[in-house]
Amino acid sequence: MSTLPLAFTGSRLDRADHVRADPERLAGYMNWKARLLALDGLMPALDDEGRLAWGTLADVPEDAELCFLGLDDGKACFAAVPPRGDASPRMANPQLWSLMATLAPDDLALYGGARSLTDWHARHRFCAECGGDTKIAKGGWQRECTNCGANHFPRTDPVTIMLVEFEGKLMLGRGLGWPEGSFSALAGFVEPGESIEEAVAREVLEEAGIAVRDVSYIASQPWPFPSQLMIGCHSHADSDDMTIDETEMAEINFYTREEVEAALKGNGPFRCPPRHAIAHHLMEWWVNQ
Repeated sequence: MSTLPLAFTGSRLDRADHVRADPERLAGYMNWKARLLALDGLMPALDDEGRLAWGTLADVPEDAELCFLGLDDGKACFAAVPPRGDASPRMANPQLWSLMATLAPDDLALYGGARSLTDWHARHRFCAECGGDTKIAKGGWQRECTNCGANHFPRTDPVTIMLVEFEGKLMLGRGLGWPEGSFSALAGFVEPGESIEEAVAREVLEEAGIAVRDVSYIASQPWPFPSQLMIGCHSHADSDDMTIDETEMAEINFYTREEVEAALKGNGPFRCPPRHAIAHHLMEWWVNQ
């Protein structure tokens, strides 16, 4: 993998489960020393030095729902749940991507975790069991139904994103609606009852009509749009005879190592995913094997 850290990894916070699991101890941290991550809805705010901006708990109403993010050098860090979550996380706006590109890696990791957590709370104010109101619990790492008492926990959806190799070439695809010339690794959600290896094989077979074998794990990346865990894998195919699923993919091609390397440098036959995405790092890993 690249020597650079994967985006959204490397948070400097101590998650401090011993604090969030103890209501009295957590309440003791909710004082004038506590830090509040400044968010405009789910958008990050930056200070004059280009770092994440922070305020105090006095900056939000007394009835605000607060998520305990963890401890930073002994100081408790919180984020407030916004009125609404992100209804279209796949359509992240250009301003957000521009802001994220300027953040230091540890700030980006902290923001990504806070975004995923507060967005989940904003979209889960009602119980999936009975429809009753839910309230924040365990410092924001749980919600409890005020009617039936059911407990709900922040979800993370596993997604396999896979390199498929055949005779020294790499399979890459362009999804429907993607800009012309933009290619990435195939990807898909892990379904109930599947292993990671089975999900890789199923997704490639569904999207490209090709069977793969020898699936191996490479690396993972949290992806807060809204809250996935991207599981990077590598696999081998015994054929390049494709049957493309045209309901999901615009095109799928195989590229040589030289072509992928050139694309990573910005002068190849296709455009690579941005450095924020694990797919970019997977391609670098493959080229440098």
